[in-house]
This record gives sequence, structure tokens and C-alpha cells, in this order.
Amino acid sequence: MNLPNKITVSRIFLIPLFLIVTLVPFSWGEIRIGDYSLPVHHFVGALIFIIASCTDWIDGYYARKLNMVTNLGKFLDPLADKLLVSAALISLVELQLAPAWMVIVIISREFAVTGLRLVLAGEGEVVAANMLGKIKTWAQIIAVSALLLHNFPFVWLNIPFDMISLWFAVFITIYSGWDYFVKNKEVLLKSK
Repeated sequence: MNLPNKITVSRIFLIPLFLIVTLVPFSWGEIRIGDYSLPVHHFVGALIFIIASCTDWIDGYYARKLNMVTNLGKFLDPLADKLLVSAALISLVELQLAPAWMVIVIISREFAVTGLRLVLAGEGEVVAANMLGKIKTWAQIIAVSALLLHNFPFVWLNIPFDMISLWFAVFITIYSGWDYFVKNKEVLLKSK
């Protein structure tokens, strides 16, 4: 297994750690600044999530720079992204920080596009991630991070950045899913 794939696998292994830190009600206290309060375990969970998310950029960078792009990496990288973001979004519903319907929309799109890719692969077509898909992934990462941090530091500006970013993530998720299906409808309609 090459270096980029090891980095991708590390992202997958960080998911259980993220879930334990975020969801198990450890008594680590709170970070208090004025009226603002953030549970320490949410802060640590957000740091783990952000570090894990950054490995997405790092593994891709090294895979291209060192010419180590592999079929395993093409499979693992989007899988790791989907697992990490889905685990985080479901955790946010459990913590009552995100509406369940928004999380269902995002995860449903991920299943639909993965299904589309499987059908296309059966027809000999490979669908690489496009720029819209990458924007979608980063929009989701930013939204999850803002929600885990309880809107810090935007709370003092009285801007609900966490919910604005979640709405944007839902919008771009739906739009990028629609884009995948429109661009591949001919192959999809002709598949057996």
C-alpha cells in the first residue's frame, strides 16, 4: 500500500475516534468566553474531524505529485470521504445540532451518486470526481465543522454561519447530484 492510500486509510481509522470523542458524554468541561459556551469534547471532536478532512487534500496531493494514483486509491478516497461526512452528519442529528431532513438529503444524494457510479462502471464508464463534487465535499466539511464548534467564532457577529453553511451544503449537494445524473443520463438510459 502506497503513502497516499495509507493516508486515506488513516482517515477511515479516525472516524471511530471522532465518534467516541463527540458522542460519549465525557465530562471534559466547557470552553467559556463571555456568554459563549462550547463543550470541550465537541471542540476536540471538531479538531479530529478537521484533521481527518484535511487528509483528503493531502492524499490526493501526494498521489498526483508522486504519480501514485491507484485503483485502490480511487475506490478508498471517496469512500473515506463519504464515511467521515456521513458519520459526522448523523452525529450532529444525535446531538440535535442539525435537522435530520437535511442530513437525509445529503446522505441520500451520496447513495444515489454511488449507485450511478456502479451502474456506469458496469458499462465500462469511469466517473471521476469533478470540481462541483469537490466543492460539495468542502461545503459539507465546513458546515459540519461550524456546527460542531457551535458556530464559533461567528456567534459574536450574530451571524448563523453554521446554519448558512449547512443550507449551502444541502443546496450544492443536490445540485452536484443532479449534475452527475444529467451528464450521464445517456449511458444510464442505455444500460442493461
